Amino acid sequence: MTSPLISVIINNYNYGAFLARAVQSALDQRDVHAEVIVVDDGSTDDTREIIQQQFSNVRYLYQENRGVSSARNT
Repeated sequence: MTSPLISVIINNYNYGAFLARAVQSALDQRDVHAEVIVVDDGSTDDTREIIQQQFSNVRYLYQENRGVSSARNT
């Protein structure tokens, strides 16, 4: 039996302080193969650096700040 593939999408706007923990939690799930996507809605904190330095296997999407609904749609 193969592990199911799931996509975990994390919307973020200036919550870099919590981002590493959220991403690691998604990656640590057992019995699934998780694809993690972070949608950065125009953060001005260290969000991009956290993903680039700690999580090279995470897909990072950046957009200008347009609000949570737009980030969800992305």
